[in-house]
Amino acid sequence: MSLSLPRRLAAAALLALACAVPAVAQEAVIRKTLAERIPNFPKIDEVSKTPIAGLYEIRIGTDIYYSDEKGDHLIQGSLIETKTRSNLTDARIDKLTAIDYAALPFKDAVVYKQGSGARKMAVFVDPNCGYCKRFERDLLVVKDVTIHLFIYPILGADSSAKSRDIWCAKDPAKAWRAWMIDGVTPAKVMGACDTAALDRNVEFGKKHRVQGTPAVFFEDGTRKPGAMSAAEVDKLLAAASKKS
Repeated sequence: MSLSLPRRLAAAALLALACAVPAVAQEAVIRKTLAERIPNFPKIDEVSKTPIAGLYEIRIGTDIYYSDEKGDHLIQGSLIETKTRSNLTDARIDKLTAIDYAALPFKDAVVYKQGSGARKMAVFVDPNCGYCKRFERDLLVVKDVTIHLFIYPILGADSSAKSRDIWCAKDPAKAWRAWMIDGVTPAKVMGACDTAALDRNVEFGKKHRVQGTPAVFFEDGTRKPGAMSAAEVDKLLAAASKKS
């Protein structure tokens, strides 16, 4: 004898609830075990299933760990899907750390254009970063792009001093490229100069896990750490333009 529609719906709801309860209970077990065994372990923001049976993702802010269903083992590292060779951990972190390009604090950036400037990208950079200097030279051949440069002095006192001299120069973009490409030390800026933008850049970068330079952002939300070739930049700019 078949069940009526209302009864079938009720049965389906009960089945869904029965499946959900173990998942919630499992999360509680993991949280309890890790808190008891690792007292200084940071507060867990989220516990969720992974594609691997019995393996759970532990999210703390934008940091990712993995645990078995009892919390007996904790793993820190990358989860790779072999069929597609995809790094699921990196993909998850990229999603967690994504920044809406339009929400970047552009008023605190040094801006320069190449060609039409139709395509856009943003870069967080330290004036004493060797990879940033190489990246700056590679960017010279990228066409039709507007570059929003966020000076991000994180490598020490000299980085802060050079950043101040560049930001406070009459033409910050010119002073920046003269230093990064030609090695021309920026002129010392004497007297008062408002460097609050540099402080805001550091605060913004730390909030959004900009842990090294260069850190590159594109209009479609793509984020790439480290220096890239001009060809790689051009490819990402083209993809971002299509999406936007």
